Amino acid sequence: MHSEIHFKVKHLVISTVTGSFNKFESSLTHESDDFTDAEIEFSADIDSIDTGNEQRDTHLKSAEFFHHEEYPTLHFKSSSLEKVSGENYHLHGDLTLKNITKPVQLEVEFGGIAKDGYGNTRAGFSFEGKINRHDFGLTWSALTEAGGAVVSDEVKISGSLQFIQQA
Repeated sequence: MHSEIHFKVKHLVISTVTGSFNKFESSLTHESDDFTDAEIEFSADIDSIDTGNEQRDTHLKSAEFFHHEEYPTLHFKSSSLEKVSGENYHLHGDLTLKNITKPVQLEVEFGGIAKDGYGNTRAGFSFEGKINRHDFGLTWSALTEAGGAVVSDEVKISGSLQFIQQA
């Protein structure tokens, strides 16, 4: 409810299209107070992609991009969480899209821990990073009449994840 995963990609190199995944799951397990031993995973349902434009969303779900019928999820599994300074971390792990797995690094900011109105302990994190979409088989491409790219190769991913401590 209080979490989100987004992406941004340049369109025609002059503007940015922002999208999100409306259905996803995430988990965090740890023993240490500073989270350096944390194991973090998240999976997003490709069919839940939302850019605010139904025609574009349908194209993104098609075989030309994510091919959601054959590859229904995006998945991330951490390999390490390295404290850089203060509340800042580097999260290393593997991202899988279209059955292609590649290592990625995400910049993470720990937002803190708080109790909600029901007595649950919550921890919040925000993250951001960049990937090259071609590395994950997202190779659809088109050129404008002037020869410019319709969609950039670089995709920025970001999110905010809130976890509830389990007994």
